[in-house]
Amino acid sequence: MSAKLVGVGVGPGDPELVTVKGVNALRGADTVVVPVMEDGGTGRAEATVLHYVDAAKVVRVVFALNERSDRARREAAWDAAGARVAELLRAHGTVAFATIGDPNVYSTFGYLAQTVRALVPQLGVETVPGVTAMQDLAARSGAVLAEGTEPLTLVPVTAGSAVLKDALEGPGTVVAYKFGRLAGQVADALRDTGRTQGAVWGSALGLPGESVRPAAELADGEPLPYLSTLIAPARRESRGGKL
Repeated sequence: MSAKLVGVGVGPGDPELVTVKGVNALRGADTVVVPVMEDGGTGRAEATVLHYVDAAKVVRVVFALNERSDRARREAAWDAAGARVAELLRAHGTVAFATIGDPNVYSTFGYLAQTVRALVPQLGVETVPGVTAMQDLAARSGAVLAEGTEPLTLVPVTAGSAVLKDALEGPGTVVAYKFGRLAGQVADALRDTGRTQGAVWGSALGLPGESVRPAAELADGEPLPYLSTLIAPARRESRGGKL
């Protein structure tokens, strides 16, 4: 039997946003791997998975999810995680890897699959799409992501505030991910480009600590969760004006 690794997007945190196909993939796998940080706390993906899969089927694998500067340490963590998943694949055949959001959008799954492919011959790799944080925030805030010919730009603020500012100077909606530690710089970029009005940010979407607020409040300087999401809608002057 050939081994199969399935990356399953489990959404931004609200268990009700896992797709039927995602639930079936989790339940159909021999083992479900969830990424955890070195402190051992329950991550968002794990908490979501446990709504649908018995804990005995779940294997927690440590990733250096919060490592941004030490490349050697980060890659050593990927290698160790890949070796552990390869071991599970040899023993069980089908392993699902649960990732928040979508497995093809800023997910650890891509690094894992690349590592495991080198360790397990004839490995089959599949992905099951998941609801992204920008979709969930748009639904909860009433922000429309794109209309007509508008572009939609997704920016990880970890790439630098200059990248975000360039996007905000364009004509379409801009979504910013991973900006909690750089909230002040995001507020500055919105103000400098005249995009503060109508912009909204959110964190812990669908969870007890959910927060959805106007981006104008970013200027308060309060610390925000790392996985905060921002939507700065395109400027729209009339209904259907960009068709």
